[in-house]
Amino acid sequence: MSSEPEAPKVRCSLRIQFPSGEEASRVHKAVELDNQGYVSTRVDGDSILAEIEASSLNSLLHTLDDLLSCTTLAEKIVTKRH
Repeated sequence: MSSEPEAPKVRCSLRIQFPSGEEASRVHKAVELDNQGYVSTRVDGDSILAEIEASSLNSLLHTLDDLLSCTTLAEKIVTKRH
């Protein structure tokens, strides 16, 4: 048996676009810590780029749902929209 961890089986790339680069940066800063270990994110212009890797589709969907929920809440706080 190999002692190497099993490679992820499911991957997803996501681009979340905002009205400005400043807004994208502020939202990214708000959610970045929650993503560590599950999602790799970075700001690209007026967008947040996210890469998600998971061992199953169900796990990927759960992580994606969490990311989108946190991003939506952060966007509302950053822009003061309710």
